Amino acid sequence: MAVFVTDEALDYRDQATSFPPGGPFLLDEAYRRAHLPLVAPDHPGVIAADPARGYRMGRHVPFWSLVIPVAWPLLAESPGFRTLDAALRNGPLAAKISWDMFEARKAVLHATICGGLAQGTAPAIGPEERAALDGIRPFDVAIRGLFSGSVNRGRLYLRLYPERIDSDNAIHSVQAALGRPLTALYVLGLYNLVDDLRPDEAGWLAGLLDRFADTPIAIQRVDRLWLMGARDDLALDSEVAEIVRLG
Repeated sequence: MAVFVTDEALDYRDQATSFPPGGPFLLDEAYRRAHLPLVAPDHPGVIAADPARGYRMGRHVPFWSLVIPVAWPLLAESPGFRTLDAALRNGPLAAKISWDMFEARKAVLHATICGGLAQGTAPAIGPEERAALDGIRPFDVAIRGLFSGSVNRGRLYLRLYPERIDSDNAIHSVQAALGRPLTALYVLGLYNLVDDLRPDEAGWLAGLLDRFADTPIAIQRVDRLWLMGARDDLALDSEVAEIVRLG
């Protein structure tokens, strides 16, 4: 049976949204630049262009990453996920969630583990990097939910907990193989808000996050990764240049 990395070694607690008592939930700048233009382009809070970061109405040149793909049926068949999803669909935030975007993203669900590999053209994975990846056996990740972070306030995620291999975080092995920084937060974006939340709505969301924080959703075997290029941060306009197999 797989043993998974625990919260003590990850950043979910430190990077979770802070909810001031009795205050509203405001979409942050990062979300209004990268996500809001895609889910609610007419919202007055949209940051239409940010030349310094290369964004225009949420779009940019392709950003390339190595990601863990997550198959939609794995979530759809999960009792824990169905309960969570029903709570959102039947709760007071239902009208402020982009359900069209939720449907559009089912084919590209993923968790980024090596971001910023290249911009524009797909990067090449060299012989030494491939040899290192070949030496990593397939591993499991436990998917749990729900999570809202301190950045991109407006997007709700599920959390991934990687298996320990020889006492090490399996995702760290992949990151080290590509010479990338070792990270401690792996999220699967699912829901997008289309507006700020009133204080009562924010309080309801805070309670929902507490209620479902540790809900088991699924365990997925990771035996392949996608080298993905996306022209927006929701991967609506994206391509998979290569399927990278482990082991």
